[in-house]
Amino acid sequence: MRVAIPTWTARVSPVFDVAKHLLLVDLDGGAEAGRQEAAIEETELGARARRVVKLGVDVLICGAISAPLEAMLVSSGVQVVPHTCGPTEEVLRAFASGRLPDEAFLMPGCCRRRRRYRGGRRGDQCAFDAQEDTA
Repeated sequence: MRVAIPTWTARVSPVFDVAKHLLLVDLDGGAEAGRQEAAIEETELGARARRVVKLGVDVLICGAISAPLEAMLVSSGVQVVPHTCGPTEEVLRAFASGRLPDEAFLMPGCCRRRRRYRGGRRGDQCAFDAQEDTA
């Protein structure tokens, strides 16, 4: 499974829509199998979502994310874990061990009910891909 976390100064970037760097970590049974960093320079939401999909991301752990961008990712089969904050390495360890729903990683101002993993199935055609085909 490939997990992506947008980073800013060794922490989860507060807003994914404008994040510039992604930490990509491949997990195998909860253990790290590899990692790399990727730049995300795309500013248009559809292009940003396509970039994440092309990077092979299965799970995006992020802070705030706009509803349209989240919907594009979910429709592409990317599981989105929004409203997450904290040091990147601690968040990654918590996710790998199944502890990420812990309120310690919930962004300030977000209530517990809003923390839910959202995701779709890979292989479904994306809404932004369908729009491009008709343009």
